[in-house]
Amino acid sequence: MVKGLIGWLRRDLNQSLTAGAARTPLDPPGGALWLSTWAWSSLAVGLTLWLACGYHAGFAALNEAGTVYPDWVWQWLTSIGGEGVPFVLCLFFARRYPRVFWALVLAGLVAAAFSRGLKPLFDAARPPAVLPPDSFHLIGPLHRRASFPSGHATTAAVFFGVLVYYARWSELRVLLILVAVLVGLSRVAVGVHWPVDVAVGFWGGVLAAWIGARLAARRPALATDAAVHLALVTLCGFAAVGLILGDAEYAQARPLLQALGWAALGYGVLGYLVSPLLRGLAAPRLTSRPG
Repeated sequence: MVKGLIGWLRRDLNQSLTAGAARTPLDPPGGALWLSTWAWSSLAVGLTLWLACGYHAGFAALNEAGTVYPDWVWQWLTSIGGEGVPFVLCLFFARRYPRVFWALVLAGLVAAAFSRGLKPLFDAARPPAVLPPDSFHLIGPLHRRASFPSGHATTAAVFFGVLVYYARWSELRVLLILVAVLVGLSRVAVGVHWPVDVAVGFWGGVLAAWIGARLAARRPALATDAAVHLALVTLCGFAAVGLILGDAEYAQARPLLQALGWAALGYGVLGYLVSPLLRGLAAPRLTSRPG
């Protein structure tokens, strides 16, 4: 009985991954154009700010504008750009869209190399290290170094960028980009990044999203490899547990992160264990007894 259920789970996952990969084209219409437009527009904004008004350009105006909204709004938005959150969100679609999941993993590796490589290279000072405390609005912990580029903006751009690449409707693509932009702007609103950091973070993240999608297209079989898939999903599950049990950098975002962690973990358990097991128990070949 147990061996039969394990075999059923394996076959069920393989069938699900194969069907899921078929739902997503390797080269979706318009995907590359959307990412290219987003990436180069972000770089153009960043370079224009930097060359016209300097590295700190636009911070005071955007930071002041952010005070119109409650602090918790920016804390929630900025927490979405945390490195662990996108992997937790993957549990909601990894099984149904394994090709998107695989592209996101590859894109995340490229984005991590981009962000973590440039931060120590430039080691730029953040607003709290340059500006007097009473001259801007600071929300949450104080950071002084490693400002360029914004890691949260990069993370948001790579996650939502992959979704934009594979999305079928223009309206959904616009919505995803809008959410990513709000996450990036939240880094200015909480007072820990310059607008140039955010713009360049977007550029690197979106570029990483495109590279990840192209790499996934070169190795499509790995998207449906059950062993690789389960290993990555397990890591996402640990990330969900981390959101539930870990301390939040922004206190008012902790309920949101815990809710996301519980929801993603529950959805993953339901999708990978409960539902397949129920289908397996109902299968005649597993439940029938020899006469």
